[in-house]
Amino acid sequence: MPLAQRALRRAASTATVALLAVAVGCAPQPENPENPASGKASGKTGTSGQTCAKGALGTRTTGKLTVATDEPAYEPWFKDGKPANGQGFESAVAYAVAKQLGYDRSEVVWQTVPFNKAFAPGEKTFDFDINQVSISAERKKAVDFSSGYYDVRQAVIALKGSKAAGAKSLADLKHVKLGAQVGTTSLNYIDDVVKPDRQPAAYAKNDQAKSALKNGQVDAIVVDLPTAFYITVAEVTDAKIVGQFENTGGTPEQFGLVLDKGSALTPCVTKAVDALREDGTLASVEKQWLSEAVDAPVLK
Repeated sequence: MPLAQRALRRAASTATVALLAVAVGCAPQPENPENPASGKASGKTGTSGQTCAKGALGTRTTGKLTVATDEPAYEPWFKDGKPANGQGFESAVAYAVAKQLGYDRSEVVWQTVPFNKAFAPGEKTFDFDINQVSISAERKKAVDFSSGYYDVRQAVIALKGSKAAGAKSLADLKHVKLGAQVGTTSLNYIDDVVKPDRQPAAYAKNDQAKSALKNGQVDAIVVDLPTAFYITVAEVTDAKIVGQFENTGGTPEQFGLVLDKGSALTPCVTKAVDALREDGTLASVEKQWLSEAVDAPVLK
């Protein structure tokens, strides 16, 4: 065979082998359940496709789920100031989310984090925080949120017989001294919805706001509705709920679990919350712990 013809045949053979290799490489390959790298990993997956199986979650401590909340832990969100006892709405929700992620109660570690610090910029020491933190675009600049686990409204509390106690509308609140915890949507509602004539008082804790109300330093305070019911029934019994604010946006104000900005856990925690809403668990827990907080006049 002439040399040129032999070289041409060799080149054609080499090209055929190369094309076969490309074809095999591009063809769908069977998944190997014993080797997650060869296909989708076994176990639950988050919205971005990563596995949400317990062993694959990058939690702060291997084999543990670290959950944070403030101290004191208020009712009806927690019971007896003990987040770890599973009682109270948010304690029950935290353990339900943990169970969805594959952690039992003994593997949940509680941590104390002040309310404002939970959603402040900076790396977090927890896997998620649960502390009546409303989801907002502004807060999302510093932290991640799960989907909402509770739809909430804000309410006004005043001492019975006070001038604020008789308020029937937002206009009736414009001339009274109002207060709320700093950094909360409660304070935002005072500033943005009521727009009072007097500068509202801002307190580091709800306990301080309640004390100010008792001592007559403010005419009324704003808190979320379930907390308002508990305060008036168990803590400041000579106070009453004046009314609640109506929803001012297209979507309701919601509490969400707080996570570190860009946390790999966010899709999995969101998936867990969505599953609890879908299967009725959130509604059941709400009925058990927040059933008293059902109604109040709407202030317009």
